Amino acid sequence: MELAEIDTLIADDMGAVNRCIQDRLSSDVVLINQIGHHIVNSGGKRLRPILHLLGARALGYQGRQHIELAALIEFIHTATLLHDDVVDASELRRGQDTANSLWGNEASVLVGDFLYSRAFQMMVTLNNMRIMEILADATNTIAEGEVQQLLNVHDPDTTEQRYYQVIHNKTAKLFESATQLAAVISLKDKQQEQAMAAYGIHLGTAFQLVDDCLDYSSTADEIGKNVGDDLAEGKPTLPLIYSMQVGSPEQVASIRQAIETGGRANIESILATIKSTGAIEYTAKAAQAEADKAISCLADIADSPFKEAMLSLARFSVNRTS
Repeated sequence: MELAEIDTLIADDMGAVNRCIQDRLSSDVVLINQIGHHIVNSGGKRLRPILHLLGARALGYQGRQHIELAALIEFIHTATLLHDDVVDASELRRGQDTANSLWGNEASVLVGDFLYSRAFQMMVTLNNMRIMEILADATNTIAEGEVQQLLNVHDPDTTEQRYYQVIHNKTAKLFESATQLAAVISLKDKQQEQAMAAYGIHLGTAFQLVDDCLDYSSTADEIGKNVGDDLAEGKPTLPLIYSMQVGSPEQVASIRQAIETGGRANIESILATIKSTGAIEYTAKAAQAEADKAISCLADIADSPFKEAMLSLARFSVNRTS
């Protein structure tokens, strides 16, 4: 199934979600409206809410809670982006100036806080403690992942285990919540809830692994940020970690220094090392393995166009160029 077909499949639901986002984003504080609309409308894939909508429909859900849930999931994700860009001092996201580069760090952090708190206001209106439990745990785990990533920055001794822990906590956790909640509101049994949750966490892991590949194998126009941003920020992602495992002593020393100091001074030689060591292929293979696991999690879900769309998104997650 092509992405355009998936868009058509959930067009009505997604239209309702976008209207809900615009409505719930509204504030009497003008700056909140400006920054909120800037990042929410900046061309994001809306992948997490899309997965929630598809999951709910694949499980036969017929109510309206999935609309509010999809919107608040996007608010939580958007809040993390605002905070991420401040922590990383990023100036470009999705090909546009970041909110912090336009309005400053203070405003970006505070509007991120507004989006978090608005998401929790929306949770309360759903009046479901299970939903509250899952999303409260998710936001706490995401915060832990942010701190874990901060501890890894400029540390060339970061292991694959520590790297994956950051991915699971910081990125995959919200994917997991989005698909798990589809089963919760559909009143499915524990086995189906766990299968949907596992699909989300494997897909989220695959998605981040591909992001980390693209940082060294794509162009700024394709990925909407500067190539090598992770290296410039001193982040030891899997392509770098693997290159240090198999590279020559000279290559390892160069990468270690680059991680410790940050910046792009040796970006060309680092890119050459990543290419010569097969680090991109290694990371892409890991992403494919995660996507395959995600696909297998849906084996017992009844066939439908919505399930097919979820399978297609797992395949898309590892074949994309942006």
